[in-house]
Amino acid sequence: MLAAKPSDPLYYQARQHVLYSNDPGISHLQRRLRIGYQRAIALRDALAGDAVEYRSDTDSWQIHPQADRVTDFLIEDKLAHAAQLIYNAKALVIAAGAGIGIDSGLPDYRGDEGFWRAYPALGRSRLRFESIASPQAYQERPATAWGFYGHRLSLYRATTPHSGFDLLHAWGQRMQQGCFVFTSNVDGHFQKAGFPSARVYECHGSLHRLQCTANCQGSIWSTVDLYPQVNEAACEWLGELPTCPHCGALARPNIQMFDDWHWNEKRSAQQRMLLDMWLDSAQAPLVIEIGAGRALPTVRNFTRRMQQRGSRLIRINLHEANIHNPGDIELALGANEALEGIAAQLLQHG
Repeated sequence: MLAAKPSDPLYYQARQHVLYSNDPGISHLQRRLRIGYQRAIALRDALAGDAVEYRSDTDSWQIHPQADRVTDFLIEDKLAHAAQLIYNAKALVIAAGAGIGIDSGLPDYRGDEGFWRAYPALGRSRLRFESIASPQAYQERPATAWGFYGHRLSLYRATTPHSGFDLLHAWGQRMQQGCFVFTSNVDGHFQKAGFPSARVYECHGSLHRLQCTANCQGSIWSTVDLYPQVNEAACEWLGELPTCPHCGALARPNIQMFDDWHWNEKRSAQQRMLLDMWLDSAQAPLVIEIGAGRALPTVRNFTRRMQQRGSRLIRINLHEANIHNPGDIELALGANEALEGIAAQLLQHG
């Protein structure tokens, strides 16, 4: 943190542009901030010792090697700007990854250690998420595979979506063309929070639907009558395993797993068709991306395509935001904290 508040109101914006581009040049500051030569010199001089440093041996300015790249000095401005975009938007796309559910109390599966903390029995067996979340697991260790998914189904049913879901729902309802959800999550929490099923695209399927492992008739059915009994200590399904009502073969969740050539994507494809139809009528909707990482970039890739169509982006990601990006609003906050912060700013708009 700086010892005193900078006198120039453009100080933090100048800092953001310099760190984002790794360019401390005067012409760069002039161009990005649309300011004159003398003010650009004054700003760079003010940044000395913080974001930049002068090297007398090379007679050049460089990025300070110990520049604070973690603290977001523009966070309040970003929250206010996000609120303004939401207030003026006519349509909204919510693009959500796994990070949105952490504030609801759902486990964080990032990395093997995080996954094994949530499922210690799988940790003892050194079974990685990619191994148990695969069709092969249903062939080689079906009781364990169903123990894992049975536990998740019970957890998702018992967990209440955090208040941020309600805020998103309310914002979308106020907009002229409403909102649509694009999510890689399989927990069904958007529907649980009141979003219409016809406005949710679950690109990886849903844990609340089942299919046949043999995909005998191409049918998909609900888990409404399925009541998991799981030995959590061993991560093993207790009793008879779920089966296909048509052929009696082992059932599996209707979700896209790793190395999955047998996922029945019919339901997801129908949801995608509804999204495409809605996008045809909604011109460049505002996109709020929440908790979508780079390791499995499905949601980020979708967001990038929306930006290419002209959409503005508000990105909320506690661990993978680029807070120095001047082109978009990126908030290095948890989902609920960011959404409540934006909501507080929206109150000023009435």
